[in-house]
Amino acid sequence: MDFSDVIGQDAVSSRLVQMVKEDRLPHALLFCGPEGTGKMALAMAFACYLLAGDEAGDTVPTSVSNARAMLRQWEHPDLHFSYPTIKLPGMSSEHQPVSRDFAKEWHALIMQGAYFTMNQWMKQMGATTQQAIITGAESDELARVLALKSSQGGYKVAIIWRPERMNLTSANKLLKLLEEPPQGTVFLMVSEEPEKLLETIVSRTQRIDVKRIDDEAVEQALIARRGIDADAAHRIARIAHGSWLKALESLDTGNESREFLNMFQMLMRLCYLRNVKDLKRWSEVTAGYGREKERRMLVYFQQQVRENFMFNFRNPELNYMTLEEENFAKNFARFINEANVIEINELFQRAGRDIGQNANAKIVLYDMALKLIVLLLKK
Repeated sequence: MDFSDVIGQDAVSSRLVQMVKEDRLPHALLFCGPEGTGKMALAMAFACYLLAGDEAGDTVPTSVSNARAMLRQWEHPDLHFSYPTIKLPGMSSEHQPVSRDFAKEWHALIMQGAYFTMNQWMKQMGATTQQAIITGAESDELARVLALKSSQGGYKVAIIWRPERMNLTSANKLLKLLEEPPQGTVFLMVSEEPEKLLETIVSRTQRIDVKRIDDEAVEQALIARRGIDADAAHRIARIAHGSWLKALESLDTGNESREFLNMFQMLMRLCYLRNVKDLKRWSEVTAGYGREKERRMLVYFQQQVRENFMFNFRNPELNYMTLEEENFAKNFARFINEANVIEINELFQRAGRDIGQNANAKIVLYDMALKLIVLLLKK
C-alpha cells in the first residue's frame, strides 16, 4: 500500500513524507479527524513508506523488494497492530484479551482495505453485545514485541487503532512506553475520539488533523474505483460529508443507516401519537442491539435532527439527505424547530453517553422516548 491508495489527503501525505526527508520524524503521531476520512489508510500507507521507502524503477534493492512483498500481505515482522478486542465466552475468567487472540480476523479485515468501521471489526470478531476495549495485557504485549530488535534493521512501527478504547491500566502502560520509547520505534495512533485519551498521552504525540475529504475527490474515487456514473457519484459525494465510508454505505442497499432511519421514523411517529405502550416495545427492540450499535443509532438520530431542522429553511444547499430521508422530512421537519432542536439533540447525546457508561439500555431508551413526547410539542 502507498499514498496513492489514500483518497484525497494529498497535503497530509506530503507532510508525512517531508518529516522523514527532513529527519524530524517524532516517535509518536496521533491521527485525528472524522470517521471515514482516511486516518487509518494514511497510517498504514505511512507505515509502508517507513518500512519500504518509495524507490521506483527496476533497480530496487532486494531488501526493499522483499519488504514490499511482505507488506502487500500485511505480514512484515517490524509492523505491529494493536486494536480493541472483546472477551469471548470460551476465554477463562483470568484471561485479558489481546490483539494476538484475533490476529486471523484482523488480517482478514485489513486485506479487504484500509477503510473500515468499528462495526465491521465487531462483526469480524463475532461480537454480540460486548464492548471492545484495549486491555492492560495488550500494552504489556506491545511493550514486549517492541523491545525486540528490528528484524529488517530499520524502523519498528506500531499502529494503534482506536487508542481511546484503552482502559486506564492499558493507558498508563502505554504512557510509560511513550515516555521511554524503544529505539527506532514509531507509534502511529489512529483515534476517532482523541478527547477521551489521557492528556499526558496526547502531550507526548504530534497531532495530525485529518480533515474531511473534498467532495470532488470522493466523487472521482466513486467513478474510478466503483464504476458509478457521474451524476450518482456527485449526489453520493455530497451526502457523504467527506467520508469515504459514508459514500460506500450509500452504495449498500442493506446498509445500517436505512435500518436506523426506520427506527427513527417509528420513534417519532409513536411519540407524536403518544403511544406509550408501543414506545416501550420500541425501547426493548433497540436495547437488543448491543451497546455499540445503540450508540451508532443515537449518533444517526442526532444527524437527522440537524437535517430536519435545516430542511425547514427550504434551501437544498443546506441539506445532506438521502432520498428516503428527504421524503420523511417533508412531513416531519416542521416538528423540529428553534424551541426544541437543541434539547432533542442533547437528549440523544445524553442517552448515548449513559449507554456508553453501562447504564441499562432499555431504561435509558424508554426514558428518552418519554421525554421526546414532550419536546416534540414545543413550538
